[in-house]
Amino acid sequence: MSKNFKLKPEEIKQLINPMCGCLATDKITVDGLAVDYMYREEAHNELDSGWRFFSGTEDQAYVDDPDNTSVYDVNTIANYDKAIIPYLQLPIGAELERIRGTDEFNLIAG
Repeated sequence: MSKNFKLKPEEIKQLINPMCGCLATDKITVDGLAVDYMYREEAHNELDSGWRFFSGTEDQAYVDDPDNTSVYDVNTIANYDKAIIPYLQLPIGAELERIRGTDEFNLIAG
């Protein structure tokens, strides 16, 4: 299945130092919604940063469908929502939720 991404490859700029991959839902990369919830878990392999990004609008059925989530370079998701950048160096166990109407996140765990 081909996805129609909100950003074209030529629109992706290098905004952060390389830090491997992450998971993000189509709500962010296809629908263009902002990151509302993010957490960092133990990496699954050496190419995984451990970061997981969600718009906050996904229900369990949506998340359970593997077609709705893909692996991306963390820099790609930073291009979709620059507000995540200040938080990307937080350690494993960090869990953050966007403060509504702002570019800031509350640390809710970690």
